[in-house]
Amino acid sequence: MGIKTFSPRSAGLRGKTGFDFAEITKSTPEKSLTQPLRRTAARNNTGQITMRHVGGGHKRRYRMIDFKRVKMEVPAKVIAIEYDPNRTSRIALISYNDGEKAYIIAPVGLNVGDIVMSSDKADIKPGNTLSLNAIPVGTTIHNVELRPGKGAQVCRGAGSSAVLLGKEEQYCLVRLPSGEIKKVLSVCKASIGQVGNTDNENIAYGKAGKSRWLGVRPSVRGMAMNPVDHPLGGGEGVGKGHHPVTPWGQPSKGYKTRHNKRTDSSIVKRRK
Repeated sequence: MGIKTFSPRSAGLRGKTGFDFAEITKSTPEKSLTQPLRRTAARNNTGQITMRHVGGGHKRRYRMIDFKRVKMEVPAKVIAIEYDPNRTSRIALISYNDGEKAYIIAPVGLNVGDIVMSSDKADIKPGNTLSLNAIPVGTTIHNVELRPGKGAQVCRGAGSSAVLLGKEEQYCLVRLPSGEIKKVLSVCKASIGQVGNTDNENIAYGKAGKSRWLGVRPSVRGMAMNPVDHPLGGGEGVGKGHHPVTPWGQPSKGYKTRHNKRTDSSIVKRRK
C-alpha cells in the first residue's frame, strides 16, 4: 500500500496523489454479498434536503460487511483484499470452513491466506474478534461494539484504532481515536489491530471533480452570501463581526451539541 504521484500533464494532475492499490488482489466484488445502493441526494421521505452539499457521485453497489461476527469458533480463510467504494478502509473477503463467505474490515497486517476467527479463545492477532474481557489490557483494537450484539460501531474508518486501557467489574475502559475514554460492557466484541489503508488521510484530490465523483457538491461560504440567505451574509466589504452560526442560527465552531444524558455516565474522560 502506498501513494503515487502524477506527472503534471494538466492542472488537475499537478497536485493530485492517489493510491497504488498494491494490496488489492481482486477487482470485482462477490456478487452474493452486494446489494443495490439507491441514492437519496440527502433528502428525507418528504423530499426535503436534510444535509447540504450532498448529491451526484458515481454509481455503486453496497458491500454487506459482517460487523457482528456472530459465527463463533469457526475458522475462516482470507481469500481476497478488495476495494470498497462505500468506505475509506479496504475489505477482506473471507471463506469459512463450511463454505460460507463474508466481508470484514481489513486491518493492518491481514494478508491473503491468513486464518481469522471470532472466538474468546482466538489468538491476539489482526482480524480476530474477541469479547473485550478476553483481550489483554493495552491491546490495539478496532470494530468496537457499544451495545452487545448490535455490531461494531466505533473505529471502522481507515487508519483508526482504539486502545483497551483497563477493566472494571463488568466494564472495560476504551480510549477512542478522539481521546475520549469510555466505559464499554466487557461482553461487547472488538477486533484486534488497526484498520488498514492508513495513508488515506494523505491523499490529495487535485481537482474539484474528484469530490463530485464521491458525491460531494460545492459549498458556498456564508460570508459570501446576502443577508437574506445567511446570518453571516452582507456588509460593506469583508465583515467578520458576527458569531459563527449555521444558516438556521445554531451556534457552530465549538458549540456543544451533545444532549444524551443516558450515556453520560459511560464517559470517563471527555475528548476535550
